[in-house]
Amino acid sequence: MAEQITEASLKAVLTERLQATHVEITDMSGGCGQAFTSTIVSPLFEKQTSLKRHRLVNAALKDEIAQIHAWSAKCQTPAEWERDRAAAGGVNEGPPMDGTVGGKVEGVAQ
Repeated sequence: MAEQITEASLKAVLTERLQATHVEITDMSGGCGQAFTSTIVSPLFEKQTSLKRHRLVNAALKDEIAQIHAWSAKCQTPAEWERDRAAAGGVNEGPPMDGTVGGKVEGVAQ
């Protein structure tokens, strides 16, 4: 049986495989490891379209994505990340939580 996917395991893989300088992962499935949202900052995203960035992420997480139900990623370059943080007053609001209630998928037992 495959090892359970966690926020920490996804962060480690993305940091290593994508040379990510910042990774935020949120498990929206109440801890069962089936639905994740993320923000990934990597210099490998420079001069890449959104589609190519997501393909890089999906390739890096090929084995992990096969084991989970839902995956959402916001992919940014370091310059885009800094620009957005500066525009928000330096506040880190975390990955997008669209489709959730209080950061959790509605209807999932806690």
